[in-house]
Amino acid sequence: MAVALHPPLHHHCLLLILILLLSSATIISSSLSHPPAPTTNATKNATAISPTISPTHSPSARTPISTSTLDPKQLSALQSLNIPTSKDPCFAPPHTSTATACDSSKPFRHLLSLRLSNCSDDVALSLTALKSLSTLNTLQFINCPISPIRFPSELTSNLHSFTCIKSLKKLTGVWLSRLQNVSDLTVSHVSITASGPSIILNGMKFLHSVTLSHTNLTGYLPKHWHPNLTIVDFSGNNLKGKIPLSLTRLENLVHLNLSSNSLNGTIPTTFGDLNDLQNLSLASNSLSGSIPESLAAVPGLMRLDLGSNQLNGTIPKFIQDMKKLKYLNLEKNSFHGVLPFNATFVKRLEVFKVGDNSNLCYNHSTLGSKLKLGIAPCDKHGLPMSPPPAKDSSADDSGDSSDDEDYSNVEEKHHSHGPSKIVLGVAIGLSSIVFLIVFLVLLSKCCK
Repeated sequence: MAVALHPPLHHHCLLLILILLLSSATIISSSLSHPPAPTTNATKNATAISPTISPTHSPSARTPISTSTLDPKQLSALQSLNIPTSKDPCFAPPHTSTATACDSSKPFRHLLSLRLSNCSDDVALSLTALKSLSTLNTLQFINCPISPIRFPSELTSNLHSFTCIKSLKKLTGVWLSRLQNVSDLTVSHVSITASGPSIILNGMKFLHSVTLSHTNLTGYLPKHWHPNLTIVDFSGNNLKGKIPLSLTRLENLVHLNLSSNSLNGTIPTTFGDLNDLQNLSLASNSLSGSIPESLAAVPGLMRLDLGSNQLNGTIPKFIQDMKKLKYLNLEKNSFHGVLPFNATFVKRLEVFKVGDNSNLCYNHSTLGSKLKLGIAPCDKHGLPMSPPPAKDSSADDSGDSSDDEDYSNVEEKHHSHGPSKIVLGVAIGLSSIVFLIVFLVLLSKCCK
């Protein structure tokens, strides 16, 4: 009877061993078949090594050249200028050095927009070629230090937008004044020889946006302005004199940047009449007087930059009530008294600079000591208690550092979680094998 019981018991042992082997293999394979997620750096490297191709720019997505081509005269004009182009410039990808836009006319299309960037030394303008490109209404030169020539009247009469950034070497006010039909004029980091902006702008009757920044312009600001202007940027020049009141009558003005010039006088009180104004930058001039109370009437002001002037008086409290204000720079002036802002307002700002005002102090009970403003706390008489810190710490600096810290913490988490998952997988596999060996030994003894 005892001998008859062994075969079933032996079969049961084999069955248990088989089940255990299958379950262990499943555990090990599942732990090894799911590797940990790649770390942030690995993801970045993989992205850099394997660039994606935009479907709109893939060969299969392009319209066949045979269905729509550029006017042969304009194609020859581009080639004569030594401008690198594709077989059909109307389908040139926008990220190339030569970007174009064409109309939809048939049988041949015509250029409406042309952007030349990072030009080679071989590119050269010619009058004949530019005449063939007279259908352009937008022309942009970016990082193209080629020699300018006089544009043909056929081209200048049709241009609505002209941009020149670090290009065309050197321009004159007379040369720019011929662009009389433009509504958008942008010239930046190009030397302009002119007695003032007026000679450039007087004939431009359709102007909506003008940027003449870092062009070494001298003279005075214009007394007459085109009423439809929404953007005026004359920053980084050598303009002098007072801010004309006529500038504050531009009802549609949204952006005004006159920073880094040699302007003097006071800030006009009529700036308060500009209801659409969002950006007022008058920094790095020689403006004096106080901040006009009329600015309280500008509801949408988001950026107020008055730093590095000779402004004095007390800082008005109404600034704290500007709900949309995000950038406030009052540093390097001669303001005095108690800073009238609370901690809630200061923390709401993305950028706040108020240092280098030696007679200005803050209420310690209102703002606390954690905010590094670059000014001293006030004593009981409302005077600075001690010299302010040597280095001004603005709200944007603290924001940037916290962002960096958060980013580094995220990086550390990604790096630490990766190895821990690998260790966990190996541990599960090894423990399963050890458990299997121990169980087999015990089971073999049991089956004997």
